[in-house]
Amino acid sequence: MRKYFLPILLILATSCSLLAPPQRRDNRGRQARPMERTHFTGVKKKVALLTFFNESPFGGQDLGVVATEELRREINRTGQFIVDPMSARLFGSSKQVYSQGGSKLVQMTRKAKGEGINFVIFGRIIEARVREKSDEVGFVRSTKSYSEAKVEIRIFDVNSNKEIYTDTLNGYADDKSYRFFKSDQQSKSKYRQDLLRYVVKVAVRRSIPRILDTAAKLEWVGRVAKIIGNNIYVNAGRDSGLNIGDVLKVVTEGVDIYDPETGALIGVSKGEVKGTIEIIDYVGPDASIGILHSGGSVHEGDFVKLY
Repeated sequence: MRKYFLPILLILATSCSLLAPPQRRDNRGRQARPMERTHFTGVKKKVALLTFFNESPFGGQDLGVVATEELRREINRTGQFIVDPMSARLFGSSKQVYSQGGSKLVQMTRKAKGEGINFVIFGRIIEARVREKSDEVGFVRSTKSYSEAKVEIRIFDVNSNKEIYTDTLNGYADDKSYRFFKSDQQSKSKYRQDLLRYVVKVAVRRSIPRILDTAAKLEWVGRVAKIIGNNIYVNAGRDSGLNIGDVLKVVTEGVDIYDPETGALIGVSKGEVKGTIEIIDYVGPDASIGILHSGGSVHEGDFVKLY
């Protein structure tokens, strides 16, 4: 009986080791720790995303919509922002901002402050094209397509009343396919449009790390929406990441500072601290109730910032 016992143990041990999940190890042979997911725990800034437009002769306005929706998707995935769903109605499109210049930005600032927007993202597609190279002979021709896009993205900081970020990002893609020589024009057109959409998305995705870096330097700002008795209603709450017990400082609106020589806007002062309020409850999906913690003379429309 003993002579069979040892082989059975060996078989069981081997089978258990095969069933056990493989252990990840680092380059020195040590067991690696499992990857830990990091979650954003700060207060989310509210963003107005204006519809992009395409000024290249290829792809049509469809590419502007693709760029906007891809940026919206990527921004939402970060979990650090709330994209205002009413941006298009309140602020118009990126094309209007470009065409009207400074006057539109000033109007946009007034509206954005009233809606609790922290910054506005807008932009355009500067270039989008597809180049193809095919074999010269044969019923079935090998075609290599090279597509590229150039997308400009800008960020306007509402609180400082100035543009703080401008960048141009490129997207490239090579695609090789085999297409019949007598292919119909519709399928060829769709193929080229799909390539243009893809490279526009690639360019947009490249902007996300830079947008995150820029936004991290900006201060979150909310508003006192309403005061009823001792209750001070703030236009941010659970969805924005405010917690019960958070203390916010109430500040006056900053004053625009202009250069005396050129008349150009230099920036906006920080405003004066009037007091602090403590968040005690939520109202709806993204509003909260605070009570006076210190100071006084809090009014509707005052700004609130993290203490």
